[in-house]
Amino acid sequence: MKKIVLIEDDADLYSLIQYNLEKESFQVAGLQTGKGALELCRREHPDLVILDVMLPEMDGLEICKAIRANTELAATPVIFLTARASETDRIVGLELGANDYIVKPFFVRELIARVKVHFRGDKPVNKILRAGDLELDRTRCVARLGVQELALTATEFKLLEFLMSRPGKVFSREQLLDAVWGHDRAVTDRTVDVYVLRLRQKIERDGSPAFIRSVRGFGYSFNLEVPQEQLQ
Repeated sequence: MKKIVLIEDDADLYSLIQYNLEKESFQVAGLQTGKGALELCRREHPDLVILDVMLPEMDGLEICKAIRANTELAATPVIFLTARASETDRIVGLELGANDYIVKPFFVRELIARVKVHFRGDKPVNKILRAGDLELDRTRCVARLGVQELALTATEFKLLEFLMSRPGKVFSREQLLDAVWGHDRAVTDRTVDVYVLRLRQKIERDGSPAFIRSVRGFGYSFNLEVPQEQLQ
């Protein structure tokens, strides 16, 4: 499911857009003010941002600039929603890094269509991930080591799936907390260490390559040296 961050200060328009996006099976998180917008994007790691330009506390142009300056978010598509319709406004918005520019008033169906355009050509998510003799079935939420099915908790499965689907990339404990536990949480960095230890006890055998690497001073990654295979 694609995740969209929506930043729009008009409460009625926000609700209308949110309703129609969710009806199209998009996951929506958002704010009705510019304050905290960048932090929300950093927590949620959205697939796309819909951004009003004229916002209280911090305008959309500044938010877009901050998104493009952030290494984790720089490639995220941004669609501007705004009442500013002049040619100059459009050029400024696009030059700041917006992928699209929609002028108010607009048809919601047009917005949804433009959102979908940004996801055309996306590769389908792999249903099964494999590394060595470790297999993770995303559809059935089942993990196996060889022929043995592993007794993983839901959180252990989510943590393994997140790391396994991004082999070689190092994630800090804070990033893993955001991705697996979410930003509404009452856990600490130490929780990640505990869950990694539990996973290692379940998925690793004596003498076999370590699936989860500890990167001192940074965090954890899934081991690229384990042979990788991904099937649809």
